[in-house]
Amino acid sequence: MDTTFVEGRSISKPPYFDGTNCTEWKERTKIFIQSVDYRVWLVIKNGPKIPKKLLNGREVLKSEDEFNEEDIKNMEQEAKAKNILSCAINQDDFKRISSCQTAKKMWEQLDKEVTTSNVNSTPPVSPQAPAAALYDTPNLEFLEETSDDQKKKFLNLCVPIHKHALNGNWLAANRILDKEKKLKNAAITNGWPTLLHIAAGANHIHFVKELLNMLDDKDLALQDVNGNTAFCFAAAAGNMEIVDLMLDRNSQLPVKRGGKGYTPIQYAALQGRCKMTWHLYDKTIHRFDAEDWELLFFACIYTGIYDLALKMVRGRNALAFARDVNKETALHLLAQNRTPLDSGCHCPEHDHNPIMTNPGMKNHVVFQLVKFLWTTILEKHYSSKEELNKILNEPSQLIFDAAEVGNFGFLSELLSVYPSLIWDVDSKNRTILHIAVLHRHASIFNLVHQIGHIKGIIVTYENDDDRNTLLHLAAKLAPRNQLELVSGAAFQMCVELLWFEKVKKIMLPAQIKMRNSEGFTAQELFSIEHETLRENAESWMKKTAESCMLISTVIATGVFAAATTLPGGTDDSGKPHYLNKTSFLVFAISDASAFISSATAILIFLSILVSRYGEYDFYKSLPLKLIFGLFTLFISVTSMMVALSTNFFIVYYHGSTWVPGFISIFSFLPILLYIGLQFSLFSDIINSIYYWRTLSKPGKNMIYVLEK
Repeated sequence: MDTTFVEGRSISKPPYFDGTNCTEWKERTKIFIQSVDYRVWLVIKNGPKIPKKLLNGREVLKSEDEFNEEDIKNMEQEAKAKNILSCAINQDDFKRISSCQTAKKMWEQLDKEVTTSNVNSTPPVSPQAPAAALYDTPNLEFLEETSDDQKKKFLNLCVPIHKHALNGNWLAANRILDKEKKLKNAAITNGWPTLLHIAAGANHIHFVKELLNMLDDKDLALQDVNGNTAFCFAAAAGNMEIVDLMLDRNSQLPVKRGGKGYTPIQYAALQGRCKMTWHLYDKTIHRFDAEDWELLFFACIYTGIYDLALKMVRGRNALAFARDVNKETALHLLAQNRTPLDSGCHCPEHDHNPIMTNPGMKNHVVFQLVKFLWTTILEKHYSSKEELNKILNEPSQLIFDAAEVGNFGFLSELLSVYPSLIWDVDSKNRTILHIAVLHRHASIFNLVHQIGHIKGIIVTYENDDDRNTLLHLAAKLAPRNQLELVSGAAFQMCVELLWFEKVKKIMLPAQIKMRNSEGFTAQELFSIEHETLRENAESWMKKTAESCMLISTVIATGVFAAATTLPGGTDDSGKPHYLNKTSFLVFAISDASAFISSATAILIFLSILVSRYGEYDFYKSLPLKLIFGLFTLFISVTSMMVALSTNFFIVYYHGSTWVPGFISIFSFLPILLYIGLQFSLFSDIINSIYYWRTLSKPGKNMIYVLEK
């Protein structure tokens, strides 16, 4: 959607002189230069202070090498002045004054060189200025800076009421309107927005309702400098109540076009206002031409209003073949959607006659739209392979776009209707399985479980350029966005090895040892591509093991000391005083558990530290050791805190019952902290296990058959 307000004149660039209206330009330029640096203006007005020196009793010019700090500052001011003037004038006038040696002479020469007719002429209209005669323009008198009184009116009336409209302060705005009634339908700032434009765009319902009581019906159709009405603002903001208030006064507002000829519904769609777009649909389409249909259709696709897009294409099948400004069809746009289920809005009240999609997935409207578009295209072009290929492959190959981003639902609908797409290859002789492996999309790769022995043919496809097989693609380092789904370099390495081994299982034996154009087997390529990741994984694993080992050692030391210094002490025979108490038994068991588990954790983390850290150590060995080490460390922390709380029960239970109770509750804090601080690590472990399951077992069927 076009911006509602046009820019004012820049405060960082000098006013541009186009050869006309020299007097006005010089006044504005003078103000600009003074605002930048008043000393620069004095250089233009009075001339520069040329650095001079005395030589044999005479003043001569200094060379640049002889300049002191003061001379350099003076010449910098002169250079700034000449630079501003040079940047502010057109090419023809610059040629006339380029021979002037000082900024003062350049300034004076402009008056002499510009002809009288040019000086007094009216500046040409900017090609970007709106054709005001075609718009219902508001009263512009408050924006005219023809006198000091007009400027005061703008500052004292327009600026405050503008702020009140933004804040929804009707009482304060109404007091200003009582002073100046013309403000109710006048432009109050640059860009020509009226009070209604601003209040509607800011979603202030009460303000709009009160203001409408003061306006005539024609005032609701006033347009800003871009041609947008206040109704366009309200539609873009998605405020249904304001829209209905305005519709009650003027039913033609939905078809009054704004900037670029857009109707309000198109602004609402571009802003993703699902309910507003549906609300205006029936009120607008009777005035649509073919271009309007396409603009609204693609706006709905861009912003996820898929249910309305489906309704539109059902009524006008030609939209399935339409292309946007980038020459992409709706299918191309939907193929590139990484998160189709999360990107769309949905209005259940408009679900009529749904289209059945993959039964293994939720019957989401985006996949209904994909299926309808695809079946519509096939019905028309099934017998014309040339036209069908043109839609599939121009400007990009849409099934490979979908495979690259992991759009399972999209591919499921296309392949289920037209399974031959499995055999399609891209410009590098790669199928969608090759793309799925390269970009690590397990759901798409699991198509191999459905296609049976066909996969034995597909895996023989090689890249035409570098002779990379499917296993070579698995050997490449995963894209960053996929790699970072699992945090921790060790688990990233683990997942990469899982991918490589899974793909290796479906390869023909002869292909596993094949070399690409660079002479590398897939295994060699894996080692080269993952060397940095392996080093990072080794460093991460060592640091983690060292930290956990230190904690385990501290726990083992503490609980061993507690075991040798029994709570309550012993009698003369060495028998503990509280031996027969249940709390003492709990203490003994928990203390022993803490010591044994912490000692076990020390040994596990020690074995991690002395590992050789080969590639395949990260496949199972190191991750499993880390999992068991963390688990035993958790047991030791928990047991230690139980031992601590029971110790307090034994010692302080007599006479101070609240103390052991409070300590027991408080002792669970370290346990909770351990879980919370190590949660990301545990989630990585779970993700690794999940990855293994998704790669090892078939998931949802990509190709499905609906039972009739």
